[in-house]
Amino acid sequence: MKIIFSRKGFDSSAGGGPSPIVDGRTLSLPIPDSAGISRTSFAALGLDEHARRASHGKLLGTNACHNDPLFLPNSRALLGQCGAAQTHLVNNKVGEGDLFLFFGLFREDSCAPHHRIFGFLEVKEAVDVATCSQSVRADLAALDHPHALAMHGRNDMIYCGRGATGARALEELRLTVPEGPPSLWQVPGWLRRKGLSYHGREDRWMPDNRLQSVARGQEFVTDIADCKVGRDWAARIISLIEA
Repeated sequence: MKIIFSRKGFDSSAGGGPSPIVDGRTLSLPIPDSAGISRTSFAALGLDEHARRASHGKLLGTNACHNDPLFLPNSRALLGQCGAAQTHLVNNKVGEGDLFLFFGLFREDSCAPHHRIFGFLEVKEAVDVATCSQSVRADLAALDHPHALAMHGRNDMIYCGRGATGARALEELRLTVPEGPPSLWQVPGWLRRKGLSYHGREDRWMPDNRLQSVARGQEFVTDIADCKVGRDWAARIISLIEA
């Protein structure tokens, strides 16, 4: 089993600012659609005012958004990936049985922005958009998943499975250390032993289980197949997200 820490949603470069925490729960804002593919607007998702505030007025309800990961009723979730990030997932053999933990930049009221986990996807199936049947792709397109509506790259993949979003803003789901900055994380002790892709430099790992996370990149993978404490931690995180 692998855990993929997956960066998603608004930040200073994608959208213009952090996603909000509303009534004690995370509300991850999907990034703006830059490809002209999406059929979903911020207003259609009821996010028009939140998008306007987070973007400092640059985005309106009529703007299209890249609604991915896509969370559906009955605890279903879909995640599309392509390009170098998808190649990285392939190289790390990510697939059925693995766990995406979605994190993003959030701010509550006037507090400082910070990274926190807001959702998850347990992979049941990985659909290769380029080679799947027309009926499978049509079913995904009917859900308005952007990677099914049109290819974003030659290696588009859609990961499908059980998932949830909108986690409560609990301390256990916060990645950023209390005093910040956002990229300085508090991580479980087992993670340093198991390693995390893109974080191989020893100087990134600090005393007291702190990690200087990389500024860019979307998918960071750790393999916990032989790490019971890591699997127990993952189960705990899922239960907190679903609470």
